[in-house]
Amino acid sequence: MKEFGLGLTGDDEPQAADYSKLLKKIRGRPDAGLLQTVMLRSLRQAKYEPENIGHFGLGYEAYAHFTSPIRRYPDLLVHRAIKAVLQGKQYKPAQKWAELGIHCSMTERRADDATRDVEAWLKCFYMRDHLGSVFTGSVSSVTSFGMFVSLDDLYVEGLVHISELGKDYFHYDAAKHHLLGERTGQSYRLGDRVEVRVVKVDMESTKIDFVLHGEVAEVDAEPTAKPKKKASKGKKKHG
Repeated sequence: MKEFGLGLTGDDEPQAADYSKLLKKIRGRPDAGLLQTVMLRSLRQAKYEPENIGHFGLGYEAYAHFTSPIRRYPDLLVHRAIKAVLQGKQYKPAQKWAELGIHCSMTERRADDATRDVEAWLKCFYMRDHLGSVFTGSVSSVTSFGMFVSLDDLYVEGLVHISELGKDYFHYDAAKHHLLGERTGQSYRLGDRVEVRVVKVDMESTKIDFVLHGEVAEVDAEPTAKPKKKASKGKKKHG
């Protein structure tokens, strides 16, 4: 966050109130969505467990959740526990609560992964018709092999490979999410606004490749088959 002139209070153990203050501070910024994603990635992944340790984001000391209508097995377990309490009893499932928590967390991750896979395929299916098109977006991630750009309004992300950034050697700074050209001094960092052109869509690997607009690169599209020329009839020789 320091790269954006921002800071999270709370030292090594920030609380929900510290995140809330920062969210209010970035409200209205054009890069607010990107900053919210960075903040979300800094949080520990939620999981189901028998100990009620509350909810960090909401700032609750005790927390349980379920949906109505019931859509998940954890919801059913919570409903059974509540029903037992209303009857003055204690619900005891066939498995241990800790085992159920591990299983439910695993299946939820698996469902999330499946959802992301389908979304990635659908995005590629859509972008396949936009090969060669130019879009505006923001740098959403910087790596040692290039940078990912998220297109405005489309929620589509693609890679600008480091080899497409020009004839320079780029140094990667993981802490600052930054690529810096050794000779030119050209830099790319998280949140930078760029224009990119779609050059490749791989449906099998569900990956999309961009180049910076203006860079010379051939669009990776299947060539249209040219109609075969009809063989011309030979002229009759006059004998």
